[in-house]
Amino acid sequence: MQRIVTPEHVLEGLDALCALDRRLEAVRGRAGEVPLRLSEPGFRSLASIIVSQQVSRASADAIFGRLTILLDPLTPEAVLTAGEEVFREAGLSRPKQRGLLAAARAVADGLDLHHLCSLDAEAAIAALTAVPGIGTWTAEVYLLFAAGHPDIFPARDVALQSAVGHALGIDPRPPEKALIALAESWSPWRGVAARLFWAYYREMKGWDAVPPA
Repeated sequence: MQRIVTPEHVLEGLDALCALDRRLEAVRGRAGEVPLRLSEPGFRSLASIIVSQQVSRASADAIFGRLTILLDPLTPEAVLTAGEEVFREAGLSRPKQRGLLAAARAVADGLDLHHLCSLDAEAAIAALTAVPGIGTWTAEVYLLFAAGHPDIFPARDVALQSAVGHALGIDPRPPEKALIALAESWSPWRGVAARLFWAYYREMKGWDAVPPA
């Protein structure tokens, strides 16, 4: 199946999703614009996602902005030689420091983040999550936005859980396992479904919760 790499692919996916699940027609109407959000594969994209783990989008943007000023260009080599003071000044927590350093070491040791984008989702996620500090959510978000994988739904994402629960009248919001099961009905367009519900969340809450990449 084609990767999601153009706005036209997003529109095609939205049409297909509404045909698969008529409930999504109302969700689409409320969500407004559903952006593509495609990023360049590589270390910078992965680093931005690591920084965004378990913080708000505004906080992630602020931390990553400081980091990219302190380390310009942001490369694995720059991260590995930076020193803890740089990470503290950027506002990185200890776990994120460890995750960023582990990712930098993995890339320096030969992990090809561009090549991962050509693999099927299962193999790519396995390779990424083998790196300490990179969990399933981080791997899924990287593949969604750096590789345009069409059929990934990051069910651990709290904003997605909230958006799906609100849009479909599920109270309390569906936890990870329930959302994984629910999202299976949106295959093979789960990547577009994730974009749709992030857009819905933006309209529901008034701020953007989609992870930066």
